[in-house]
Amino acid sequence: MTVGSETKKKAAPRKRKEKTAESEIPRLRIRVRAYENKILDASVKQIMDTAIRYDALIRGPIPLPTEYKKYTVNRSSFIFKDAREQFEMRVHKRLLDIMNPSPKIIEALTNLTLPSGVNIEVKML
Repeated sequence: MTVGSETKKKAAPRKRKEKTAESEIPRLRIRVRAYENKILDASVKQIMDTAIRYDALIRGPIPLPTEYKKYTVNRSSFIFKDAREQFEMRVHKRLLDIMNPSPKIIEALTNLTLPSGVNIEVKML
């Protein structure tokens, strides 16, 4: 070894992620959104009760980050530009996974009546 030379270590080769048996299982991914968290939690509980009634395996509810939308509005129309009001809308979100859903579960979920203001997105993965 000479003075001033450094030994370099080789980086270990990256391992590819193997597909597990869990990722191959069909599942329903349900995203639920609402402005009020109490109504959202009641809706998620209703969805979970329906799925449990048909012996489904459920993952969740997983709380997703709350989305904040802030709006600033002038109080006065002309002279008092410094007087402003700020308003905020919060969108609360939850995520549910129903593993290996049967046609009975899907039919029961489509027949659910949820409160207004609750938005649901269902994807089959």
